[in-house]
Amino acid sequence: MKLGEKIRYLREMEGNLRGLGRAMTQLELLRAIQSETGSTMSQSYLSQIESGARPHLTSTTRALLAKFFKVHPGYLVDDPEGYHPELLSEARVLDDKLDLWLVSGAERFRRDSELRHALLTLARHPQSRQCLLLLDAIIETPGLTDRLFDVLRPARNGGAGQALNLKSTSSAARRRGKEE
Repeated sequence: MKLGEKIRYLREMEGNLRGLGRAMTQLELLRAIQSETGSTMSQSYLSQIESGARPHLTSTTRALLAKFFKVHPGYLVDDPEGYHPELLSEARVLDDKLDLWLVSGAERFRRDSELRHALLTLARHPQSRQCLLLLDAIIETPGLTDRLFDVLRPARNGGAGQALNLKSTSSAARRRGKEE
């Protein structure tokens, strides 16, 4: 991942962590850095970093951004092609790429607030890959999607689906399984 992508990803995550429901703008980020650390950086410098026009940070800027975003300073460099840090497994690198892809998708669907929220929730989940695999299993199981939707989101079906007591439903299912 390139440095500029990492900074954009961190702005997205920081905006969501601060309850904005979107990426912090560059100016919002710079104002937050100044108010929280007392240090300044120009918007044009940040823009050059994100665009790749400046592929490297000064050590002062790297330390400042690492402190603000609460990441290791070594994170704020371009990853060489095919390089995977020893402390991170290949799966974790792929998970980071998946999360970045989900955040990017959420930005593309910002006008659909429900879908955007779902994508960001998935991106923030520590096991987003497993969540997607679970979703695949749910979709592949005949009728399960509709049943779950009725139970978990009954208001969306115009009241047609009744919110079920999951505990009693699962108990009944277990009893049926024992009887068979």
